[in-house]
Amino acid sequence: MESVLGRYRNLIVLVGVLFVQVLGLAVQVKRTTDTDSSRLIRIWAVGAVSPFEKALVWVQTSSGNLWHNYFYLRGVRAENRELKQRIEQMRIEQVRMSQDADQARRLQALLAFKEQFISQTKAAQVIGSSGSEQSRSIYLDKGEKDGIRPDMAVITADGVVGKVLHVYRSTSLVLLISDQTSGVGAILEKSRLQGILRGEPSGEVALEKVMSDEQVAPGELVLTSGGDRIFPKGLPIGKVTKVFPGSDLFLNIQVKPTVNLSKLEEVLVVTRIDERQATPEQTGPVRASDILADRLPTVPPKPAEPTAAATGAAAQSGATPGSKPSGSVNSQDGVPHSVPVRAPQSKTAVPNAAADNATPAVPKTTPKTPASQVPQGTGGAATVKVSQDATKPAVEPKPQPPPQDHPQ
Repeated sequence: MESVLGRYRNLIVLVGVLFVQVLGLAVQVKRTTDTDSSRLIRIWAVGAVSPFEKALVWVQTSSGNLWHNYFYLRGVRAENRELKQRIEQMRIEQVRMSQDADQARRLQALLAFKEQFISQTKAAQVIGSSGSEQSRSIYLDKGEKDGIRPDMAVITADGVVGKVLHVYRSTSLVLLISDQTSGVGAILEKSRLQGILRGEPSGEVALEKVMSDEQVAPGELVLTSGGDRIFPKGLPIGKVTKVFPGSDLFLNIQVKPTVNLSKLEEVLVVTRIDERQATPEQTGPVRASDILADRLPTVPPKPAEPTAAATGAAAQSGATPGSKPSGSVNSQDGVPHSVPVRAPQSKTAVPNAAADNATPAVPKTTPKTPASQVPQGTGGAATVKVSQDATKPAVEPKPQPPPQDHPQ
């Protein structure tokens, strides 16, 4: 080692001196660009260290990907199995809720329930506010000429904002739900307890008229009940934040509105609400109650009146439509014969001309019986037994006396 240093001492010293000079020049010389100026020594140092840093980062990234893509898959498999079980449970719950929804629609249709639907809205922009702590309201750029009327609901995609209080030509004043004079019919989503949502002087919103013996959990969603006839039922209002006993046996329920009332820019004014009757859907399975309702006894339909063709056919056969079966005929020879019940007496059964003149007139509506259907007795005329249902004239004619011979 000493021989090498002693042999190349001058060369080593020269190289060291040159390195020190170059290093000194690099420290003194600066490279100036349009945005910044850097010393040459810094540029060289960055260029020398950058490859090692890149290699170190590549090794770190590769090891991290190997951990997440291979070793961490064991936890992912367990999580995947748990998610599959939850999906199956949610599918079963969905089927049950679908059946309950179909049943609810049928019951609503049976009880003639009516539902309210928002069919038309008008977009408006907020152009100002009341500027007072005593009154919390906003002004919209839509008014009477745009179809805005008082007591129209004002909403956003997040929930209820308020109602239209005053309407002007091109603007309108909206009373927010946080105002002290406002009131919204509300209902809790899970417990189905109803109350009145009002504003407080501090700007908060509270749900009133809920009895203190009821259980209300924080975080429960508050919806519109539709009882005020302004807001349709089911619109979100806010969430319960705090519940504590109040005065007069009522709970004090603080509600946080779902809409940020202090940062309103665009709103929707509900200009039309359709009220339709609930109708059941026939796509779902039919329940036993529906089948039982279809099988209940009903009033039989009214029988149809006989037509002219049927009356003519019955006249040709010698019987009136709706008559009873034929009766019996007793003749002097003792031989029974059957003839239609409603058959009138024929002239062939009268033995002499005097009796022919005394026979009462037969109504025109009663068809005549052919002579071939009247039995002929051996010793005299046949007696026909006519049922009580036979057609008779309204007033029975009196028998006429036999004619008397007058001398000519």
